[in-house]
Amino acid sequence: MLSVVIPLYNEEDNVAPLCEEIAQALSGHNYEIVLVDDKSSDQTLSRIPVQPHIRVIKFSKNTGQSGAMYSGIQAAHGDVLILMDGDRQNDPADIPKLLARLEQGFDLVCGYRASRKDTLSKRLTSRFANAIRSRFTRDGVRDTGCTLKVMRRECREALLPFNGMHRFIPALIKGMGFRITELPVHHRPRVAGVSKYGFGNRALRATTDMFAVRWLLSRQIQIKILPE
Repeated sequence: MLSVVIPLYNEEDNVAPLCEEIAQALSGHNYEIVLVDDKSSDQTLSRIPVQPHIRVIKFSKNTGQSGAMYSGIQAAHGDVLILMDGDRQNDPADIPKLLARLEQGFDLVCGYRASRKDTLSKRLTSRFANAIRSRFTRDGVRDTGCTLKVMRRECREALLPFNGMHRFIPALIKGMGFRITELPVHHRPRVAGVSKYGFGNRALRATTDMFAVRWLLSRQIQIKILPE
């Protein structure tokens, strides 16, 4: 079973079309869509299609992308978890190739945006932040800002609920000894809604989180038990 986990915050014009695109991409698969509404102030909740395979988690207060992502991951029923943004910039049509790559012996497959549809300043800021982060955490991933990822259920044991967690999913999972890789994916321009994250609220927090994660990885224990 596949679980598609999507944090939502004020995505009233995106949520229904996104669910439809996922249904097309995963036709023939047994799947669920876990939508985590981070206390949206618009009509996001009322626009969610009422369907048996769609589950909704509603936050009582705005918690942030990491909290929504972590809650959705922990609530997922699937053997394989698919992480996506709710703004439709991730393309659900990329999911099958990430799943195929996972079956080649990996535990986490990270998408990276080969051709980003963002402003120049946002692209440059992201490139710089990714280079620094990858050097410090040694995760080997070029674009952790791309939410589109596919991972085995067991990988969620490596995750911790803290603000900024979503930026360090590859580092935390690799630190637990899981096998990770990456593939290029499409990146689409925003057609509705506005970006919730700017340079100011990302750069300073991400830098602080980076040092904390580096310390955590240096203290991490990998336990391997021999068979009886």
